Amino acid sequence: MTRRGDETLNDLDERIRMSDPRFARGLDAGRPCPPREYRLGPVWALLAGAFALLTAGLVLPQGLLLAAGLVLAGIAAQFLAAPPRRGGRRARVR
Repeated sequence: MTRRGDETLNDLDERIRMSDPRFARGLDAGRPCPPREYRLGPVWALLAGAFALLTAGLVLPQGLLLAAGLVLAGIAAQFLAAPPRRGGRRARVR
């Protein structure tokens, strides 16, 4: 591999280690865990809490519980959406 290619790989390795150390340690051990963007455990808990608030707001006629449930559901949906593409370029529409 050329010297430039080695520098590029080292730079990429350093950026991965800085942005997601857990993922980098898994790669070193040969058993990579999913990157941070795909760890959704807490998001599912947030969605369950939103569903509980929505249900409680419907059973007990409380508009505040309904509103809180809707807000939490919106936040969870934002986290469940696909991560944005890096590089600032949009996909071409044909």
